[in-house]
Amino acid sequence: MTDELVTTYPTLNRPEAFTQDGLGWRPWLQAPDAADLTERQYAGLVDRGRAGSDYFRLLARDPEILGARTRTDKDIFYNTKEGLPRAERELAAAATSRVNGCVFCASVHARFASHHADRHDDVQRLLDEGTSADLGPRWNAVVAAAAALAQTPPQLNVAHIRALQDEGLDVLELADVIHGSAFFNWANRLMLSLGEPEQPEPQN
Repeated sequence: MTDELVTTYPTLNRPEAFTQDGLGWRPWLQAPDAADLTERQYAGLVDRGRAGSDYFRLLARDPEILGARTRTDKDIFYNTKEGLPRAERELAAAATSRVNGCVFCASVHARFASHHADRHDDVQRLLDEGTSADLGPRWNAVVAAAAALAQTPPQLNVAHIRALQDEGLDVLELADVIHGSAFFNWANRLMLSLGEPEQPEPQN
């Protein structure tokens, strides 16, 4: 790979802790400019507005894979007619990111979990204390299952499923916890391999 395609950021303002603040993200590999994307690459984005993201423009180098990834992502979070409430889908993703160290993704999913559940302090406790934080029985069960799936190899077992069932989760809700956590464990590790988060400068 040529030197001009690889970037490092020695002066990047890196976040010092997990946060619910909005973060930036810088790729280590050069992303195509939005003006240079082909229609095939825009089709891979699914949502053309994602062309504003360095991350998604970088993934658009393989538009078919990106398209499958984006449709899966959208189905996990927005197809909430049945299954787990949106807040708990976001909670599972935030817990996954907290375990595998994806500070950027943890910030995104933590903000959504806070918004949809109106439980900012509990979500912040997860970020500050980790997945052992006491968030109440139902959220503890969701977080424990997500954290188990984020291990290498995965540690999810019958006890995790029973804990979720004891909190009233049905089959579709269980599937949302498992599939959402597993997908975002993969997605986080992909993002971690391609760049790093950036703390925006304070607005005057």
